[in-house]
Amino acid sequence: MTQTEQVSLEKIVTLAKQRGFVFPGSEIYGGLANSWDYGPLGTELKNNIRDWWWDRFVHQRHDMVGIDAAIMMNPKVWESSGHVSSFNDAMIDCKQCKSRHRADHLIENAFADMHVDGKSPKELTAIIKEKEIACPKCGTKDNFTDARVFNLLFETSIGAVEGGKDSIYLRGEVAQSMFVNFRSVLQTSRKRLPFGIASVGKAFRNEITPGNFIFRTLEFDLMEFEYFIEEKDWQVQFNAWLEEQKNWLRDMGFHEDHFRVREHTEYHTPFGWKEMFGLAYRTNFDLKNHMDKSGVDLQYTDPESGEKFVPHVIEPTFGLTRLVLMTLFESYTEEVVQTADEKSETRTVLKLHPRLAPYKVAILPLSKKEQLTKKSKHIFDTLKKHWHVDYDETQSIGKRYRRQDEIGTPYCVTIDFDSLSDNAVTVRDRDTMKQDRVPVDDLTVYLQDKLTW
Repeated sequence: MTQTEQVSLEKIVTLAKQRGFVFPGSEIYGGLANSWDYGPLGTELKNNIRDWWWDRFVHQRHDMVGIDAAIMMNPKVWESSGHVSSFNDAMIDCKQCKSRHRADHLIENAFADMHVDGKSPKELTAIIKEKEIACPKCGTKDNFTDARVFNLLFETSIGAVEGGKDSIYLRGEVAQSMFVNFRSVLQTSRKRLPFGIASVGKAFRNEITPGNFIFRTLEFDLMEFEYFIEEKDWQVQFNAWLEEQKNWLRDMGFHEDHFRVREHTEYHTPFGWKEMFGLAYRTNFDLKNHMDKSGVDLQYTDPESGEKFVPHVIEPTFGLTRLVLMTLFESYTEEVVQTADEKSETRTVLKLHPRLAPYKVAILPLSKKEQLTKKSKHIFDTLKKHWHVDYDETQSIGKRYRRQDEIGTPYCVTIDFDSLSDNAVTVRDRDTMKQDRVPVDDLTVYLQDKLTW
């Protein structure tokens, strides 16, 4: 398998668990459906994606600021935004095995080219009957209930006294926090249009998921911003942000053939073309709605003309949880290589962009001899000031190389017995497997040249 061939979902799930990227949630108690925990390496990968996004779209721009908002908000926020009344999916049950499915997913999984966004439960029911779609769990055809509306907001309660509790909701998106904070951000940051407010955080949706690992889960991480503009500029800004989204994918190393733009930016997964990034023109609906419902003036005053108006919004959305999965798909590679005894073997490599790799460098003493480990730990202590560095001295050097390949470490530094006399080490490149002999005194500069982005 080469990098341009498609990996199976099963291989990614296996690698993720074995190498500490993603574990099933609550596993020792039998798990919880659609619940996943990020292990040591998955946490690093997710944080690296998040930090690159924040640096690129917030720190590197003069027109963007960030907020970190509360997950629980006044329930009037969700009533005003329309989520309480219309944040719904159409659900359908199999009468035979009692399994529940999203009606639109049931249709689109059976007919990949059929898109049913926006269709009513009645229309979805009619399509399922007409096409005689079978239950994916038990295989029974044309034996479903009618599709019905199911609200996606997670409802909980606040209050310490039983009977005196009030209902609130876990947020279904992070966007509303940026709308309700618009006035405060505008006053404190003194930004002028166009400008954006960015946020990263958890969102929650009480929905039926198709079980494709971490692609769609009950709780997930979003990275998005609301970019506030004048109405006349929306098409230009929309196109500009679409190009920015594609540029970031290219910079992360995504192959051009693996993503496309339809209604959203989609990625070619083992289970079909699926939404990767969202991009929406939300007009001024949200700000205007919150202004009307709250009674607080959320207009923008043009400093030149004095004109007051409610800004329109472009919303680029990046699913962080989903992007972790697609980064694993994109970077997973199997290569046939020749061993030292001229035999062939397959090595698995995560060809992650170095900026995303959980470890940038691995320190590998050739043996556990005290002289080697002492020198190796000194090198580790030096390099850890600059990067996240792994230290591994168990098993053969070949197996350790393979282990680092599988988790995507760009460079391995081997300290051998010659290092004690020549004060040099061997640096191995993950992708090419090329090895350079580098003096220890030059090692930091050598790696800085490789690990600068």
